[in-house]
This record gives sequence, structure tokens and C-alpha cells, in this order.
Amino acid sequence: MLRILVILTALGAFLAAPFAVAQKDSAAPRPDTYLCPKATGGKAVDCFLGAVEHLYTMCRQVKSIEIIEFGYEKSDHGVNGAKSEYCIDKHKLSMTRLYQAALREATGSRSAVDGLRALYDLWLTALAELKWKPGESDEQYKVRITKPYEVFGEQAAAVRVALEQVTAKAQPTAAGTPKTPAAKTKAAPAAPKSTN
Repeated sequence: MLRILVILTALGAFLAAPFAVAQKDSAAPRPDTYLCPKATGGKAVDCFLGAVEHLYTMCRQVKSIEIIEFGYEKSDHGVNGAKSEYCIDKHKLSMTRLYQAALREATGSRSAVDGLRALYDLWLTALAELKWKPGESDEQYKVRITKPYEVFGEQAAAVRVALEQVTAKAQPTAAGTPKTPAAKTKAAPAAPKSTN
């Protein structure tokens, strides 16, 4: 009986250990691994920047499957393009939350906010242009749909630089004061002289 009790206690501790670790880890913010699998921290901007490329790739692959299945000319006829249209619509909705969170996080830098907005617009345009254009060769199509990756990378780098500049300005110097210039204060007026 004692052996069974010891075995059951050990088994219970063994089974409970993963749940304790999961609860401990859940306190730290983690990015959405489906939408931004490359993001490592809980930063909304990093998640958004990773999601732009990742979600574009997902819809690009769906479109490629439609093209393989139906050919370029018929890939958008009737319901042939329904899967890629669904992918685009789904990820536009998914991206809304990430985009808004990234804008909130970058509020301290006007250039970072503008960069995020520009990147979001580029992403929407790139998704809309996944469709084959009549008269386009296979090579032309493939070059055109891979071009956004370069632009996404450049824009993401510009956003990161803008955020780093804001962070650097806010960092304290060795003396412990912020690098930002201190506001000038007026000297207090002198007290009136006593006539007694």
C-alpha cells in the first residue's frame, strides 16, 4: 500500500510539473507565434514587422497553389481564386490588431509611426497585386511578387532605426540625467528689501 501511495505521489508531481512551468511562463508577454513566428520578445512593433512578411508569404503560397492547379490565365476565373481571396481577407483582419498595437507602441516617434503606416499600405498593395496580370510571363510574375520582400525589409529597418533613435535620446547619461536638453527655468525674483 505504501509503494502504491509513493508511486501515485511521484506520478502526480511528474504530471503537475509542466503545468507549473506553463503558468510561470505565462506571466511574460509573448508574441502571437502564428502571426509573427520570428518575433522573440513581447514587443508589438517586432511582431507587426515580422507578420508583414510572414502573412504575405502565406497568401503568396496559396496563390501559387491556385496557379499550379489552374494555370495563370484561369487562376482567377470563377471560384478558382477563392482560397487566395479568403487568405487575404483573413489576414487583413488578423493584422488589424497587430498594426494598432504597433502604432500605440511607437507613439513616441513620429517617423516610426509614419514608417509603420507606410509599411502597412505597402503590405496591402502587395497582397492586392498577387493576381497574375494578363500578358505577364512566368518569370515576370515571379520577379514582381518577390519584389515586396525587399521593400518590406527596407521599411522595417527604417522603423527600427527611428525607434532606436528615440530610445537613445531617452537614455540617461553617465551623470544620471537624460540626454534631452533641460528646460530653462526663470530665476525667482529677489525678495523685497525690508525698510525696518
